[in-house]
Amino acid sequence: MGKYFGTDGFRGEANKSLTYEHAVRIGRYLGWYYGARQDKKARVVIGKDTRRSSYMFEYALCTGLMASGADAYIMHVTTTPSVAYITRVDDFDCGIMISASHNPYYDNGIKLLNGHGEKMDEETILKVEDYLDGKCEVPITEGHDIGRTVDYVAGRNRYIGYLISMSKYSFKGKKVGLDAANGAAWMIARGVFDALGAKTYVINDEPDGYNINTGCGSTHIEGLQKFVVENGLDVGFAFDGDADRCLCVDEKGNVVTGDHILYIYGLYMKERGKLLNNKVVTTVMSNFGLYKALDKVGIEYEKTKVGDKYVYENMVKNGHRIGGEQSGHIIFTKYATTGDGILTSLKLMEVLLAKGKPMSELAAPVVFYPQVLKNVRVKSKPDAQNDPDVQAAVKRVADALGDAGRILVRESGTEPVIRVMVEADTNEICETYVDDVIAVIRQKGHLV
Repeated sequence: MGKYFGTDGFRGEANKSLTYEHAVRIGRYLGWYYGARQDKKARVVIGKDTRRSSYMFEYALCTGLMASGADAYIMHVTTTPSVAYITRVDDFDCGIMISASHNPYYDNGIKLLNGHGEKMDEETILKVEDYLDGKCEVPITEGHDIGRTVDYVAGRNRYIGYLISMSKYSFKGKKVGLDAANGAAWMIARGVFDALGAKTYVINDEPDGYNINTGCGSTHIEGLQKFVVENGLDVGFAFDGDADRCLCVDEKGNVVTGDHILYIYGLYMKERGKLLNNKVVTTVMSNFGLYKALDKVGIEYEKTKVGDKYVYENMVKNGHRIGGEQSGHIIFTKYATTGDGILTSLKLMEVLLAKGKPMSELAAPVVFYPQVLKNVRVKSKPDAQNDPDVQAAVKRVADALGDAGRILVRESGTEPVIRVMVEADTNEICETYVDDVIAVIRQKGHLV
């Protein structure tokens, strides 16, 4: 990770740690960089979520791009995976998504995508960071070389058509709940499910610039759980702010996590001979219960660092077809270059319809070990993580758990946070050991 860009872009509180000046300069560098590489105007496509500050960053990026001679194509409010898709299929030099994903409205972020719709390579990002720090300069354009903006809502519509084409089945007769998180999915998800014939029930689809992710979406799925049960729905799907992740609720109101989704669709692929290499890619945060379930059906797995970036890199390097995170970032490399919440929901509907079983039955083989994860805000992530006393506390917990559980302490890639997670036989054991480690972090003065 660089100075500004983490595993999921440059993220921070709008106009504090991430300012409109940053956005102008990012646009300035990318507009010049891609134009200079090909001796013609660069073409950059931009999408944003529903945060109030996303409009400011959109215009700032466009200003920088145009000043450097690039043409900026604006998809307006749309999802991260839609920007990735359009960047790739419409031959843009790069794509930019303005979003802080599941974070509250006052945060925002700038995600950079290469011409293949993949997360930007580290080499290019470091060049952008050098420009942000004033270590280099780029020329400004004049006259006929100045760029322009292009309304590109057609790109969003093309992506919607692509999603609809993904389904092998009509959803007619199925009652489906969608939680749009008052975010980017609100303009897309209902249209896709309606077009496929579902009786669609949508909540949290009235964004006002401030209510994105507020008590809703994949990070607050309890609202959808209640909604599915009260309305007698067959299934429900919850997205996050930029709709690159999806969690599911079965007909009984139980949460179907990303780990369940990896099992359900991984097994479905294996049964049809589509699971290349017989492997599913997970992260170190996946639950023991997933691995036990995969072992029972003879599916192998790999573990990466936390972050869909690392999952995707592993999949591309090794030719795997499905991977993801417990949080709901699920990647299908045959169809997308990033996690795609709406695509994930369509793939789960495919399994549900193909097997003719309720979602609760499809997810039942994955029995979770109790897991407690707590986030603590710290002054310095490396200092807290590398503190000898903190490391000693972690080792004591690991030794005490032995083969009956595990502890994982890691830095957040997007926030000033240390995440402490324990899996064990009971919640009480998990809580005790997590609190023990956090107590040491507090005693050593690392907490904000």
